Amino acid sequence: MPDSVVVQDLSVRRDRSTVLQGLSFELGRGEVVGLLGPSGCGKTTLMRAIVGVQRGVSGTVTVLGEPAGSPGLRTRVGYVTQAPAVYLDLSVEENLRYFADVLGAGPERVAVVLQQVALADRAGQLVRTLSGGQRARVSLATALLLTPELLVLDEPTVGLDPLLRRDLWQLFRALAADGATVLVSSHVMDEAVRCDRLLLLREGRLVADESPSGLLVTTGSHDVEHAFLALAEAELARSA
Repeated sequence: MPDSVVVQDLSVRRDRSTVLQGLSFELGRGEVVGLLGPSGCGKTTLMRAIVGVQRGVSGTVTVLGEPAGSPGLRTRVGYVTQAPAVYLDLSVEENLRYFADVLGAGPERVAVVLQQVALADRAGQLVRTLSGGQRARVSLATALLLTPELLVLDEPTVGLDPLLRRDLWQLFRALAADGATVLVSSHVMDEAVRCDRLLLLREGRLVADESPSGLLVTTGSHDVEHAFLALAEAELARSA
């Protein structure tokens, strides 16, 4: 089965500075891939390039066999940004019914995704009255309406309590088991063990593309945070 995402020599320049530098990797179908690194390392820029909304891109990004951002991908790729993209003056259910209509999803999907993101008990509540984590889950629900083949999630677990974080990761694994590719960004290193593969970014460069266990073996570290620090220090030594 062909890869869902193929990135070749991707660079991104913005305001005369280079944000991403020569990235190349593939994402297989049915994988949960963690995109990890400190704030400002280029995670969001990379995600925007994959969904085809980033400017200043050179190199190639192919998604589900088509160039990133192609019209044919709009119903096949789900993208959840850090800032929830929903209507504050509508209820949770009204938002989902609106987006289901726009996307052409069956109305029966609304109840399904409400259960998936654990918001069924908040269906009639105005989004403006929700917490930040709850708003983020409304955005995730809109992205799930069409059962995307590729789901790109920018910091989806920020502000969630441990139980909800656990439940969302179980959902990501279930989606992957059904054949979807799930790309999840985070700066929380302890979430890395929940992924099949890890892409570690530092200052716009890909410093590792490994399984969690493989990364620990390669670096001789006991956790991902120490592995990342070891890789960063090795890179600094090479460039000195």
